[in-house]
Amino acid sequence: MSRPIHFDFTADNPERVAAFYSDVFGWKFQKWEAEGAPDYWLITTGEKDEMGIDGGMSRRDGRKAVTINTIGVPSVDEFTAKISAGGGKVTAPKMPIPGVGWLAYFEDPDGNSFGIIESDESAS
Repeated sequence: MSRPIHFDFTADNPERVAAFYSDVFGWKFQKWEAEGAPDYWLITTGEKDEMGIDGGMSRRDGRKAVTINTIGVPSVDEFTAKISAGGGKVTAPKMPIPGVGWLAYFEDPDGNSFGIIESDESAS
């Protein structure tokens, strides 16, 4: 069974939003410094042995505010086919996240956004 393993949200002022979640919930934010990476912050929401998921935050690019859950899958290609056959719609095709894996975004039949990710450290 595939489970949500990551969430993403956007912010107009990521520094202010990071301070808010840090102060209120104790979350830790670390700017992703990979070569060529966009403005992106990794979010740690708790200890590894605690139930829950970690996430990320990017600078909003004019789109409306949205939170997207990402589901871990063994194959982005296989699940893209399943999602399409089930009535879902590809909104961003398979793309590499260097050193992490392959990511794609979709809408379910009711228009809810979600992502899927396949772990592959060699993705580039």
